Amino acid sequence: MSAVTLSAGAGSGSLRRLRALARAELTLLGRNKGVVFTALIVPLTLPFTARQAIGRLELEKLGLNVGTVMLPAAVGFTFLFAVYTSLVNAYVARREELVLKRLRTGELSDPEILTGTALPALALGLAQALLLCAGCAALLHLGPPRAPHLALLGLLTGLVTSAALAALTSTFTRSAESAQVTALPVVFASMLGSGIMFPTEAMPDRLARICEFLPLSPAVRLVRGAWTGHLSAYEALGTTATALAWAAVAVFAAKRWFRWEPRR
Repeated sequence: MSAVTLSAGAGSGSLRRLRALARAELTLLGRNKGVVFTALIVPLTLPFTARQAIGRLELEKLGLNVGTVMLPAAVGFTFLFAVYTSLVNAYVARREELVLKRLRTGELSDPEILTGTALPALALGLAQALLLCAGCAALLHLGPPRAPHLALLGLLTGLVTSAALAALTSTFTRSAESAQVTALPVVFASMLGSGIMFPTEAMPDRLARICEFLPLSPAVRLVRGAWTGHLSAYEALGTTATALAWAAVAVFAAKRWFRWEPRR
């Protein structure tokens, strides 16, 4: 049997195991009504509750409008609530129920377990983000993005970073009940500093430069830049590099320090 055949067989086996784990995780996710409500409803409603505050900003002077502020906000809330907080809960719950420990005794590798557990939330987050982008573009008269490749890069890096941060946060979380509490620092820091609740363009220059280095800031900036067209080629390259670096660091940290044993 050739090496190519063996490689193809191993690849198909890995995909089969990932699909099975993702289906099981999707079933468990659907049974947690609180997590489902947070993942589905919060990203849809929060941007509109912030619209009054956004309206007080002098957006025209910043080269923005309500649409180019609310659309990235909606996507940012998807990162935080459809992916990040729901996955913190999922990883902790599966760990404390010894599900992850049992999975490690089978054929699944550690990366497959982490990825398979995250797939339903990632798929939900991607679908929701695309729906919100289309809805905001139509309802707020934004039209299609001027640089769709930046929107795609922002979505993908934001989703990966959110999932990896969730795995890392679960390491410091003792129980599923406390998952919402341990997730708050990342949620609040991202909402206030990553251009989700308020665009970084409205911040003082020094504060804006600091906030640009938060984990989700480059992803949100790429999504906004896709519609505004304000990012030069140099700025887009730098923001993309920062987004990819955060995704890589978060994935490495999650793999390195993820806790498989229950915290009892």
